[in-house]
Amino acid sequence: MNQTITKSISFVRQLLNKGHDRSIKAKKNILASFLIKGGSIAVSLISVPLTINYVNPDQYGVWLTLSSLVSWFSFFDIGFGNGLRNRFAEARASGQEEMARIYVSTTYAILLIISSVVLVVFLLVNPWLDWAIILNAPRSMTSELGLLAMIVFGYFALDFVLQLIATILNADQQPAVASLFNFLASLLSLMIIFILTKTTSGNLIYLGLSFVGTQLLVLLVASIWFFSTRYRKYAPALRFVKFRYARNLMSLGLKFFFIQIAFIIVYETTIIIIAQLDQAKVTPYNIAFKYFSVLPMVFGIILVPFWSAYTEAYVKKDFDWIRNSMRHLIKIWVVMLMVVIVMLALADKVYYLWVGDVVKVPFMLSLVIAAYIIINAWCTIYSVFLNGVGKLKLQLYSGIIGALINIPLAIWLGKTMGVTGVVLASLILAAGNALWSPVQYKKIMNNTATGIWNA
Repeated sequence: MNQTITKSISFVRQLLNKGHDRSIKAKKNILASFLIKGGSIAVSLISVPLTINYVNPDQYGVWLTLSSLVSWFSFFDIGFGNGLRNRFAEARASGQEEMARIYVSTTYAILLIISSVVLVVFLLVNPWLDWAIILNAPRSMTSELGLLAMIVFGYFALDFVLQLIATILNADQQPAVASLFNFLASLLSLMIIFILTKTTSGNLIYLGLSFVGTQLLVLLVASIWFFSTRYRKYAPALRFVKFRYARNLMSLGLKFFFIQIAFIIVYETTIIIIAQLDQAKVTPYNIAFKYFSVLPMVFGIILVPFWSAYTEAYVKKDFDWIRNSMRHLIKIWVVMLMVVIVMLALADKVYYLWVGDVVKVPFMLSLVIAAYIIINAWCTIYSVFLNGVGKLKLQLYSGIIGALINIPLAIWLGKTMGVTGVVLASLILAAGNALWSPVQYKKIMNNTATGIWNA
């Protein structure tokens, strides 16, 4: 038995240390991320029934709707986070260490200004917002929801800035370490919610604080730690804040920003539309989406290291490595497709074991979500490459067109088919992206991309 374990460990070590340095780094991060993300998934799955039992399905639906709505404001960084990710990776790949620190310092300064302005505006406007109407919630919850909205929005404003340490780690091809933050925050939240179930009755304010407070605490400690140690030479400093370099960040960042805005409209409005059509359907949708989202979470673990790795490889013109990596990712996607089919067949049984008979999820809703998950994963293979090499214009135009179509299409299909129709709208748009993204990748790699295909 011990000999078998020794041989297995030896095999894994050989596998991890085989290949290009960039590949070795990616494989080690993927393995570490699997362990960390596995913990995060377990915590997430445990927290759903615990949270529902702490409040109730309707209040949980209100919490999901509010957090989804307010999360839109996290994209008010105007793409500077993703702009920093690419520019930081490019600067380090070309040996420009001081420029990397300038990009870090300038991004922190800009986002601190933006988050402060946005937070002040929200605090001025919030007293005039009727969150009971916005969230289609009972009138008796108006004052409670106003306070909860302020707490959640304040979190996102601070998260603007503190989340940049994760961006830097991802740019340095250290996504496993970045993913550790969410795991630690989720674990702390789970512990707090468990304590709340034993000491208090259902309270949305306590629930909100348990989620957002732990995240901010972990990010603050991580920022102080890494800028005092590993990234000391990149630590933000006033003398390295050069607003003239904001244009370099913004030229790329604005494209990311508008793509993100389009993503919000296309995908994040789903839960808002469902809530407006029938608030009671938000929880079944969330249960089904969380179930099938386990796979893209796993796939995302594999994909995350490749964004900045593609940036480095493209700068160094290592096209063979890019092609080999894409072939491996497509093979993994095929395996993912087969797993999704099995998950769909077992969905009803899993729902019952997970949350009991408190929530009923229609099979057609599960089917459409499963199809959307797998098609979106296909698109993500290519979007990670395009993001890494900064070829974003076609994504941008596709996102804008999708954003203009999605809301009326989702509302129409929602009224016709119910909650399944709302999700079907996102599936239709994802299918369109699945057609053009491989074409652009091939054109870029064959050096035949011109015009919008190369922008």
